[in-house]
Amino acid sequence: MFGYISPDAPYLFKKDETLYKALYCGLCKSIGKGCGQTARTALTYDMAFTSALIHNIKGEDVQIKKQRCVMHWFKRRPMALPDETTIALGCVNTVLTYYKLLDDKRDGEARGVLRHLYKSGYKRAIKRHPKIGEIISRFMEEQSALERQNCDSIDMACEPTATMMKEAGRYILGNISTEYTDNLFYHIGKWVYLIDALDDYDKDVKKGRYNVLYNAYKVPTRAEAVKKGEQELKFVFDMIFAEMRRSVSNIKFYFNHDLTDNIILRGIPVKTRAIFYGDCGKSKRSEGISAVAEGGLNGQKES
Repeated sequence: MFGYISPDAPYLFKKDETLYKALYCGLCKSIGKGCGQTARTALTYDMAFTSALIHNIKGEDVQIKKQRCVMHWFKRRPMALPDETTIALGCVNTVLTYYKLLDDKRDGEARGVLRHLYKSGYKRAIKRHPKIGEIISRFMEEQSALERQNCDSIDMACEPTATMMKEAGRYILGNISTEYTDNLFYHIGKWVYLIDALDDYDKDVKKGRYNVLYNAYKVPTRAEAVKKGEQELKFVFDMIFAEMRRSVSNIKFYFNHDLTDNIILRGIPVKTRAIFYGDCGKSKRSEGISAVAEGGLNGQKES
C-alpha cells in the first residue's frame, strides 16, 4: 500500500499505540523471515493496521515479546512474533512494493530502478503464496490498462485496486471471510487509490503522468480540482466512510478493536480531510473532529 492508513493519534489509547508499534516491528521480522532482509525496508504502517484487523477477525491472538532488532539493538522493544498471518501480509507488502516500483519505472521515476533490490523478495513471496502473486499481478495489470486508456471515470479507475484488496483480504481470511469483510477491504482499497490520486495531483500534472482526477476535472492544480469537484468528491469519500462503518458494525471481532476502530472511523477521515483541504486541513483538523469521524468530509452525522 502507500502509507496513508494511520490512527488519529490524540484519540489513540496507550495500549493500542503499544500494540500498533509491536505489530509493525513484528511484520518487519516476518517479512525478513518470508521474503528476505531487503524486503523489510518497504514496510509501511498500513500493514500493521491490516495485521491488527485480520488477527482480530480470525480470532488469532498476537503473541508479543520484547526483542532487539538491527535498527534498535540497544534496547528491547515489544514485537509481535511471526505467524502465518503476518508472513502472508509480508508477502502482500513485498509483491505490492515490487509492482509499485515497476509502475514507477514505466512512469520514468528514478526510484523505479530500485525494483531490482526487491526482485528476490518478490520471487520468495510468490513461491510461498502464489495466490497473492496472481491476485496482485492480475489487478495491477487491469489498473495499468485503465490508465493506458486514459480513463476519466473515478469509480472505474478505483475498481482494480479496490477489488484487489477485497480478493487479497478474502484469501488471507479464508473461509471466515464474509460479505462485510469483503466490503470493508474493497472500500479500503478504493480509498487508498483515490487519496493517493488526490495527494499526488500536482506532482502528476507537473510530470504529465496519469491521474484520474485530472482527467475528470481538467484543471492544473489540486486546489482547483477540489473546488471544481468538491460536491462529487465529498459524496464519493463520504460513501466510502459510510460503507466502512457499516461493514465494521457487522463484522465479528474476537478481541478488543479500539485500535482498528480508531483508524477506520477516525484516522482515515482525518487523513482525507487534511489532504482534501491541503494546508487548511491542518488548521481545520480540530474543528468538529467528532463530526468528521462520524459523518465524513461534510462534518454531518448520518440520520
